[in-house]
Amino acid sequence: MTNKELSCPPADPNPRAPTIKAPPGTCDTHAHVFEARFPYSPRRGYTPPDAPYEAYRHLLDRLGLTRAVLTQPSAYGTDNAAMLDAVARDPANMRAVAAVDAEATDEQLRALDAAGVRGIRVNLVDKGGMPFESFDDVERFASRIAPMAWHIEYLVHVHDFPELDALARMPVDAVVGHFGYMPTSCGVDHPGYRHFLKLVEGGRIWVKLTAPYRITAYDDLPYEDVEPLARALREARPDRLLWGSDWPHAINRKPMANDGDLFDLIAAWLPEEGLRQQVLADNPGRLYGFD
Repeated sequence: MTNKELSCPPADPNPRAPTIKAPPGTCDTHAHVFEARFPYSPRRGYTPPDAPYEAYRHLLDRLGLTRAVLTQPSAYGTDNAAMLDAVARDPANMRAVAAVDAEATDEQLRALDAAGVRGIRVNLVDKGGMPFESFDDVERFASRIAPMAWHIEYLVHVHDFPELDALARMPVDAVVGHFGYMPTSCGVDHPGYRHFLKLVEGGRIWVKLTAPYRITAYDDLPYEDVEPLARALREARPDRLLWGSDWPHAINRKPMANDGDLFDLIAAWLPEEGLRQQVLADNPGRLYGFD
């Protein structure tokens, strides 16, 4: 077993039913599937354990969810086969965010759209997930996907990204994962994060409330230092927030939490029932075309 494999433990195979009841139409907007039968990218930064569709479907059942959006992980590069294979098993209730490069043809993009893809992912943190030569290339590519009403999803440290303003001026909406991927130790009043919040207020940037274990300073739940970020985001634009499980929590360096416990963090992040309906169901329904 390699060091890369050791750094990527599997998700808890026995998710418990959460205490919080998911409202109708709740969508997990950020999850991955991994199967070794689909070849991994040689540029990957980690090698995940198998996390097949069947295990993910079991998780959705335990959480009481039907809708899901699979996001292309950097371990597969621009080969979206594993993800599209999973989405094809439930096309009415599943969508995808793919990874493509600048050489993708219009015909290939149309085929992805027909397969349930509603955006592309650009991982500015892991080189294996950055299929473009530069951020300028990303800007140029955005105009090609605008007619399909796609968006671009970014994994980016928003408090320390000099081209952050470009996300809001693209011809397509931006989606940013993991609360903006700023360590909570920086504090919600960090100037870079305050600037990010101002951009979110403009309405062109959506934010995923995902992977709190990637930004918290704590080792174990309930990751109380994440709640101030959730509060700031819901005060900025609750109609631009999304939730996702980040299953199977690849390269999670914290103790692996049970997914039922992770879902229950929603009680602190989204304390009102109407807010949970908006963020968990209504917002993803619009963005990913479920409604």
